[in-house]
Amino acid sequence: MATAIAPLAFLTSTAASTGTTAPKSPQTSPLPKPQTPILQSKSPLSISTAPISIAATAIAVAAILNTAPPSLADTGAAFNVYYGTAASAANYGGLGGNANKKDTAEYVYDVPEGWKERLVSKVEKGTNGTDSEFYNPKKRSEKEYLTFLAGIRQLGPKDVILNNLALSDVNLQDQIASAESFLADEKKDENGQVYYVYEIDGAGTHSLISVTCAKNKLYAHFVNAPTPEWNRDQDMLRHVHESFKTVGSY
Repeated sequence: MATAIAPLAFLTSTAASTGTTAPKSPQTSPLPKPQTPILQSKSPLSISTAPISIAATAIAVAAILNTAPPSLADTGAAFNVYYGTAASAANYGGLGGNANKKDTAEYVYDVPEGWKERLVSKVEKGTNGTDSEFYNPKKRSEKEYLTFLAGIRQLGPKDVILNNLALSDVNLQDQIASAESFLADEKKDENGQVYYVYEIDGAGTHSLISVTCAKNKLYAHFVNAPTPEWNRDQDMLRHVHESFKTVGSY
């Protein structure tokens, strides 16, 4: 069940068709016979054809106005699966992906087609636990990344977990402090594994966070986007957020 928490709680038409009815002719004396063909030739154009054209146009316009623009996710946007190994800094070689990652992966998530991988340094991995990161080259602040902490067997209270994550992430601290709204939820996957899910609507930035524990580690997957990009790509970003999961034995 989603929990709405005030910011800093813990830090704190239907298409209308218009028919046109031909005006009734005033009662007059019968027209002379030679004029009758003229009235008969105009009647099909002014009475039958016009209403059909107007109604069809109204329906077409209403259909366009009532159709929401398709999201990237709904229109079959392409994604690539990223396999993360969550290797310790001591075992990190500083190289990009390799062919064996799929066999040794501890977690996976989807990456939108066209996004670029940012190489995480060994120092960064050792200080804040960042293991992988991808970003939109058109807007680098629209991104997803994963951090992990070793030696954690199970999840604690939701607010404590998020506070601990914020300790090593200054941007997350600022976003929580300036949050306009905050949601915390809990879900289980098909194997019964528990995930904490957070949604933070901050000043100019929107974030989705998924946290879980497996293999004596805590994994946190972040999806961040400035408000304009969030409004544009919301469905795609939610898909990316929901694609994160750990793999292998628990």
